[in-house]
Amino acid sequence: MNAQPASSEKVVQQARLMCRRYLDRLPLAQAQRAEFEARLHGAEPEQALADLHNLLAGGDATPSNPAYGSIMKRLQLAYGRRAPDRREPGNVRHLDIERRKQARMQFTPPINRSSMVPVPWGTLNPLQRWMEQRRRSKTDWVPRKPQPQRQAWPADAPVTADRERDDAPHPRGQWRLIGTIRRFMLLALMLAQTVVATWFMSQVLPYQGKAFSEMALLALFALLFCWVSAGFWTALAGFLVLARGKDRFAIASHVDPAAAIPPEARTAIVMPICNEDVARVMAGLRATYESLARTGDLKRFDFFLLSDSSGGDVRAAELSAWAELCKAVDGFGRIFYRHRKRRVKRKSGNIDDFCRRWGSDYRYMIVLDADSVMSGDCLTRLVRLMEAHPGAGIIQTLPVAAGRDTLYARIQQFASRVYGPLFTAGLHYWQLGESHYWGHNAILRLEPLMRHCALSPLPGRGSLAGEILSHDFVEAALMRRAGWGVWIAYDLPGSYEEMPPNLLDELKRDRRWCHGNLMNFRLLTARGMHPVHRAVFITGVMAYLSAPLWALFLALSTGMLALHTLTVPEYFVEPRQLFPIWPQWHPEKALALFSATATLLFLPKLLSVLLICARGAREFGGALRLCAGMLLEMLFSMLLAPVRMLFHTRFVIGAFLGWALHWKSPPRADSETGWREALEKHGWMMLLGLAWGAGVYWLNPSFVWWLLPIAGGLFLSAPVSVLSSRVSLGRWFRRGRLFTIPEELTPPPELQASAAHHAQTPEPPGFSGAVADPVLNALACAAGHAADPARAQRGFARALALGGPDELDDQHKNALLDDPVTLSQLHLHAWATPQTLARWEADKPGPASCQAG
Repeated sequence: MNAQPASSEKVVQQARLMCRRYLDRLPLAQAQRAEFEARLHGAEPEQALADLHNLLAGGDATPSNPAYGSIMKRLQLAYGRRAPDRREPGNVRHLDIERRKQARMQFTPPINRSSMVPVPWGTLNPLQRWMEQRRRSKTDWVPRKPQPQRQAWPADAPVTADRERDDAPHPRGQWRLIGTIRRFMLLALMLAQTVVATWFMSQVLPYQGKAFSEMALLALFALLFCWVSAGFWTALAGFLVLARGKDRFAIASHVDPAAAIPPEARTAIVMPICNEDVARVMAGLRATYESLARTGDLKRFDFFLLSDSSGGDVRAAELSAWAELCKAVDGFGRIFYRHRKRRVKRKSGNIDDFCRRWGSDYRYMIVLDADSVMSGDCLTRLVRLMEAHPGAGIIQTLPVAAGRDTLYARIQQFASRVYGPLFTAGLHYWQLGESHYWGHNAILRLEPLMRHCALSPLPGRGSLAGEILSHDFVEAALMRRAGWGVWIAYDLPGSYEEMPPNLLDELKRDRRWCHGNLMNFRLLTARGMHPVHRAVFITGVMAYLSAPLWALFLALSTGMLALHTLTVPEYFVEPRQLFPIWPQWHPEKALALFSATATLLFLPKLLSVLLICARGAREFGGALRLCAGMLLEMLFSMLLAPVRMLFHTRFVIGAFLGWALHWKSPPRADSETGWREALEKHGWMMLLGLAWGAGVYWLNPSFVWWLLPIAGGLFLSAPVSVLSSRVSLGRWFRRGRLFTIPEELTPPPELQASAAHHAQTPEPPGFSGAVADPVLNALACAAGHAADPARAQRGFARALALGGPDELDDQHKNALLDDPVTLSQLHLHAWATPQTLARWEADKPGPASCQAG
């Protein structure tokens, strides 16, 4: 007879226990908590929790969904009611936690829409364009009405110099004439050097270049040598500039670092992200924010996290980390978060969406990658540079690679830090204000960007048509086409990024870049492009097209060796030839040509090291260790060169054949390569290297030494890939002070802060946290709006049937995150019993990817 009262008492105790656990998750004062506990009377756990939510809502909660009514109170308890509006001193802006039909929190500023309309490229074939123009008369051209924000650039209208879209305040200048002279000089040096080397190569060949196979080989050699020559003269120019220590055209040297930033020169710092390591992203962003705050100019800047993440766990983690970041640095009203529902055109579409919504509120925009860290001094100097150079449309910094521990990444960091300044200074010497834009760690002037740089899809069909993948080169070309300068501030410190941790991760990134550069090459003949940026498109595609050209060159060389070894020599190779041509072999000339080519490849590295030693190599571990690091890096790059050659050849073929391309965010941690993965990726290369070397040895043992760097690199590709990815080896070399860079010996405050924040930040909660955690659930509900209520209800029903998050896919998770009503219902259900809550809290977020398409 006492069984029923005992059971009832147990239920009441369980209800009180769940309510206490719920209150433990809320930042309540002791008096508030005591008041809530005193007013709870529900006997059943679900009814007691419903009463608790009704109390939190002030007695105004909907009986069918009391958790929805308490969203406002939960947010107020966690983050406070108000956040100051830093735009105007003394003004106060609500976090938009108000009593309304849907409780929402202000994650972004008010939308101030403006136009950013892409103009079709039109006919890209210049011959077809010329024929179309000839078929029409001028009476057929209909002038378009001028638009206040954007001048038309019709592909079918005649274009003369006075009609070009040149609206920069300083479209002409002395530097442009000097830049033109320098580029003609570069072209003359490249061509002269290539002609001499090609002639010398013809003397090495048995028939002095008169046989058809030798002509093909010489053509490939000329292309490849010209490409190497361009890099050599660029590095040599950079060495002369840096050795002199003075560059009158260096844009960073023409600004007063103490000049005040005008109040109207507002800058948006935007960071597009897509399924990233949330803790790493927030650590870098916090270090950048705190560094900027120390300059005293924080009031001129706003930060935007622009999320394209598709994973439900990642979205929930981003929301939680954003709110915690704002709370930690008092960043509400200055650090904004926006999740894009319709993810089109990847990163460029994400930036375009920001420009259309809020671009008119700012004069400048600084773009960061997810792994970017920038100092406050660098950010403010970029704005001052823009103010001092009203004709500049883009100013690109030179990011320093740092922060990785794998051996591969440390070698790449060393190479970038030692050789990078030389090549970048050389690029600036040839290009001046018509330079590169690398898509991040750069400042852009928003008005011309929005007017001229919206990207249309490439016309046509196939894998090289459609949405542009590598947007940065194209945006720089369009900015210059409109008359605005594009500069590299190669001597501006305080800009940092990270390298891929291993070879395979770098190659995954290279595949995307390869496809993008091949697409950009179609714009080589687009109307109005500046010759320098046409050259940029050529260099971009040659960075990958040189791989199949080199592979073909090596294959032809091997084929010619087999031909001359296995067949009778041919003495008459031309029609109506009167005298025989005797095959001749000149090993001494081949050795001289090889030495000259090696000089072009390795002399820039030697010059970089000499320059550092002349200025003091202590920050690189000392002159001896610096030289040792250079020699080891040369050996490492020689081993990897044939591996990259074959991978890049596959990428080029795959781009032309339309192989599927998955756009996945690169890893932000020191990931290592396993032996199984390495053998899957490199196994065929090892067999090819072994067979190739054995075949050449069988044909002529003396030639195997020439092939050894190629065949040996391929045969060792898997062990090199695995061992170079090891963190232990990277740290072992660091203890020996090899591959050391200044940012490792004396880390800048921003990198120290980023590492410290990352180490101190716990793993952010995933989708389960958005369901079970009272604060994160309120935050997710405030951020959502019902985009697909039907799918959200299906996700809710599935979660109820499973009693937890098991088997919920990202589509259902995203639908629930977008529907605050259903998500709050699920939150109440998750707290109904200890068993249900335990299942939700035991769930761990899984990986996600951001795919192309």
